[in-house]
Amino acid sequence: MALTITEDCVNCGVCEPECPNEAISEGDEIFVIDWESCTECVGWYEDPQCVEVCPVDCIPHDPEHVETQEELLEKKERLVDGG
Repeated sequence: MALTITEDCVNCGVCEPECPNEAISEGDEIFVIDWESCTECVGWYEDPQCVEVCPVDCIPHDPEHVETQEELLEKKERLVDGG
């Protein structure tokens, strides 16, 4: 399942450079995560790096985009490895 950023975001920007898939960008009001590029860091790290660095705990799972670990790994391979 992809991650999402809630309205609790304080726009500190620490999450953006931590994303290995460059799925995080500055939105109109808050930072946003492109669910099509978010792999929850599967294939990169044990835990999602944006969640690890977020000072306000505003990055939960996105219930509208549920994916298995296998699907997330396949997405990572497709995005990064060209697989």
